[in-house]
Amino acid sequence: MESYALLLAATLNAGTVLAIAALGLLINEKAGIVNLGAEGMMLCAAMAGFATVVHTGNDWLGFAAGMGAGALLAAIFGLLVIWLNTNQYATGLALSLFGVGFSAFAGIKYVQEKLPERPHFSIPVLGDIPLVGPALFRQHPLVYLTIAFAIGLIWFLYRTRAGLVLRSVGESPDSAHALGYPVRRIRLAAVVVGGALCGLAGAYISVVYTPLWVEGMVAGKGWIALALTTFATWRPARVLLGAYLFGGVTMLQFHLQGVGVEVPSQLLTMLPYVSTIVVLALISRNPAWIRVNMPASLGKPFHPGS
Repeated sequence: MESYALLLAATLNAGTVLAIAALGLLINEKAGIVNLGAEGMMLCAAMAGFATVVHTGNDWLGFAAGMGAGALLAAIFGLLVIWLNTNQYATGLALSLFGVGFSAFAGIKYVQEKLPERPHFSIPVLGDIPLVGPALFRQHPLVYLTIAFAIGLIWFLYRTRAGLVLRSVGESPDSAHALGYPVRRIRLAAVVVGGALCGLAGAYISVVYTPLWVEGMVAGKGWIALALTTFATWRPARVLLGAYLFGGVTMLQFHLQGVGVEVPSQLLTMLPYVSTIVVLALISRNPAWIRVNMPASLGKPFHPGS
């Protein structure tokens, strides 16, 4: 039972990375913008967050640095695709490649660095409950903040006027523009917020999830987060559920190795990526279902006055 409690705790920790990034990408896509640069933004943010904590010893400053790095790269991406009308898919791939190379170059001197002693978090009383406490109530505060943010995002998107405007920009930017809404500025704001959340996810990886810096440490999580938005049909609650599902698959490989299951380690390492491909393949069998839930103007450029 204790091993299962630890597996659940590890699942929440791993799923939080995917949840933060995927919620950021969902905000982008609700505004009609596809950003394939999540992997690069997360890598740059992971490096920025780790370097900040090395020099300051403050995890929250590291998170802020990661968010700043992600927001900056997203802002550049937004200016290119929203104002200069570059292709969203090509620009996103270029951003991802740039992030991979730049983070490797800028992070060379931090490969051997170590972070200060990691704090241990536990909710008073609840954290001492046998089995349940270690599984649910000894997580980093960002785990609980992520769940709260997902709930807040549901309220924002479906219960507020600003959320309605954001969704209308993703559904019909021409109609939103005709009503007097600044479509380009709204899209840029959504892209920057999404980039900041991807940056936070990257910083969480290097500061909390695996407190170190090595080249390419995001290891495809940005691409899995992108797949999650489609898997969740652009619904925050489903994004959260899917993130923890994929987090559980990721941690399952270590659990199986720990209990002595005779399976090649390379096969177990493939599990999260294989499950992503399988889920996307199953969803793609019903394209009509995706079209019903997908923002109508997703990936389409907007030209005011055209």
